[in-house]
Amino acid sequence: MTAPTSDSLYKYYNSLFINDNYFNVINTQLLLKTTSISTLFFQNPCTIQINVVSLQQHTYPASRKNSALRVSLFFFMDMTLQYYNQPHITVDEQIQLLRSEGLSFENESRAKHLLNHISMFRLKSYLKPFRQHNSRCFKSGATFEQAYTLYKFDSELRKMVCSELEKIEVSIRTQLSLTMAGDAGIFWFADVANFRDANRHTSLLRNLKDELHRSDDDAIIQFRSTYVNPFPPTWMTFEVSSFGTLSMMYHWLRKGHARRHVANFYGVSDSVLESWLHSIVYVRNICAHHSRLWNRRLSINAIVPRRTRLPFVAIPSDTKKVYYVLSIILYLLQTINPNNTFVTRFKSLLAKYPSVDVTAMGFPQNWQDEPLWSTQS
Repeated sequence: MTAPTSDSLYKYYNSLFINDNYFNVINTQLLLKTTSISTLFFQNPCTIQINVVSLQQHTYPASRKNSALRVSLFFFMDMTLQYYNQPHITVDEQIQLLRSEGLSFENESRAKHLLNHISMFRLKSYLKPFRQHNSRCFKSGATFEQAYTLYKFDSELRKMVCSELEKIEVSIRTQLSLTMAGDAGIFWFADVANFRDANRHTSLLRNLKDELHRSDDDAIIQFRSTYVNPFPPTWMTFEVSSFGTLSMMYHWLRKGHARRHVANFYGVSDSVLESWLHSIVYVRNICAHHSRLWNRRLSINAIVPRRTRLPFVAIPSDTKKVYYVLSIILYLLQTINPNNTFVTRFKSLLAKYPSVDVTAMGFPQNWQDEPLWSTQS
């Protein structure tokens, strides 16, 4: 692909941004509501200058509730793109590089073995807490083994979380099928009348068809060879659907009694359950792909409920940190598996890895005094 000229870039952005784009004007600042420029690809490094050429202001009709400004903006973008050309380095060279940055090795041969099985890229997030602020250099006394300890803790944490998310997923499948089948029939998910958006419903059915097609479950195979229905009944279909599809099914359900009934079963409102499902599906995907969890700042902000039927966290916390999502999981387990040992096992995990800083996971001081987290010894 040939790198575009400034003139062609101007024309591209003119067509992309100018036509009927809307801006909110707040304290004279323009906040762009549009797609990012990541869809552009360049073969060669290219710099594009931003220049505001003209600004046209229009007001909405007075009948619109929220009056805003409609703006046409002509500009160039200022961005430099270049090829990524970092060279490959061997494991020996990786160790040499880390050592040059101040990292110590208690057992270099062991570290070499680990780096042959766990990529340097994967470990870098666990090395980061031991680096000096805004520097490639490590803090005094930092060792490779300390970072690997964090890695092992995170691995065990993900396995623990995954085992509990399995219980939640199975429960949600069951409750959604039981409630909706009783309210709208055993093929409720195929009826667009049960959903808020016809296009989203079409997309969800497409996902279900793909998941059913990939399934080698004996019951699904027998159903396809016996019946003419396009889908098996709800209890069979949702046994092979992904947690993500399940979450989106609930998200796009038409608001009403059945949707509220499912949420009430878990002691929260339907808007809270919708938000929580979105968050725990995201965490489930992190765990399923063996990605870092322990100190991650999640991209999804889970709703804080106004009230719950069972105890929930009272101490304010960052809803994008792991502590809050673990609290959601623990709350749901109070209904799904009241005799669960999640708190006990989590505290045992912390005792096994005493060097782990729980504040990096969003845990507040005195978190163990929260009723939700103090129900088990």
